[in-house]
Amino acid sequence: MPYVMNATPQLVYLAFGADIYQREAVFSIASALAHSALCASDRQFEIRVFTDNPQFYTGLPVTTCTIDPTWDGPHRYHFRIKHAVLLNVLSEYEKAVLIDTDTFFHTSPDSLFGRVTGGHLLCNAIGAALGESPSLPSQSVTYLKQTGLWETNLRQTNSGVIGLTTTDKGVLEHSIKLMDNLRPLAPELYTLEELSLALAAHGQLQLNACTDLIHHYWSRKAQFRAKIQAWYTKHHREPLSKAAMTDVLLVNDRLPRPPQPYRGWQKTVTALIAQERRQFLRELLYGCHTYSNEFDRACAEAWWDKALVNIEERLGKPLSTAQITLWLADPLLKLLAGSHYNTMQAHLLGRLKAKQAV
Repeated sequence: MPYVMNATPQLVYLAFGADIYQREAVFSIASALAHSALCASDRQFEIRVFTDNPQFYTGLPVTTCTIDPTWDGPHRYHFRIKHAVLLNVLSEYEKAVLIDTDTFFHTSPDSLFGRVTGGHLLCNAIGAALGESPSLPSQSVTYLKQTGLWETNLRQTNSGVIGLTTTDKGVLEHSIKLMDNLRPLAPELYTLEELSLALAAHGQLQLNACTDLIHHYWSRKAQFRAKIQAWYTKHHREPLSKAAMTDVLLVNDRLPRPPQPYRGWQKTVTALIAQERRQFLRELLYGCHTYSNEFDRACAEAWWDKALVNIEERLGKPLSTAQITLWLADPLLKLLAGSHYNTMQAHLLGRLKAKQAV
């Protein structure tokens, strides 16, 4: 008898390495389940997690799978594993979506699977044309031109989401081959995996995006990770409880900032501060607002850390403990930071001490 593919759509995660990736995956899965709002017997999709730490998922209705150690290929390229994982799943299932851990859902995953159809590649977002990417290493450009792959109108992809049907899995085989060929030429190219996928799909598949269905927080990662960590700390023992599902919906895709009128007032008042440190103090105040949303409040330390990184980049040198102590002693900052001041001061001085100890 001919082999019959399984028709149940598969939502696939790859999570390995540092614990933060596992926590992100747990939250992303919880967001999928919160929005699907169906019991397991009614759910139209299954969830598979390829992981090196399956105990993170014991409280979730998922199937955990091992990661084949050969999937990173001849050059030990860890992003190659994404395509190998999805190719593995599509050898058994008609339809699958691989989703990065740094994501969460705005709606039911059923809407996501509705965009996975034959002849199409579902990606998180459709990027600029290849000809508008001056950051590509010259060796890679030379290789692409010599092999006839260079297409200035090729649209790049954000592969935080990759969705395919099994009939189109050949695009993954092609992208894996491209990664193996290009990796030695561009070992520092962070987007090589996405470029390879776009090259493999170009002229073969139409692109679909899903930024309206999924939030992929590849930017401002520290703030969103702070929100997810706060949810995980509160709910990891019972990630499917009613309280956990309710709180999932409170973790939104907005960066927590004070309301515009308040920011405008702060900007006016801080104009009295020396220009060198004016922006630094304004950024610190993002973490000193008492937000109504508890998960927005969890971003305070992320804002303070980012302010420190930004000022050191602007100055072109690290701040000394004496300098940061002096700046934090500004009476106006104390006034504006209010009840958050002592916590902020202790955090920043502790951060500097830790950096200097390394």
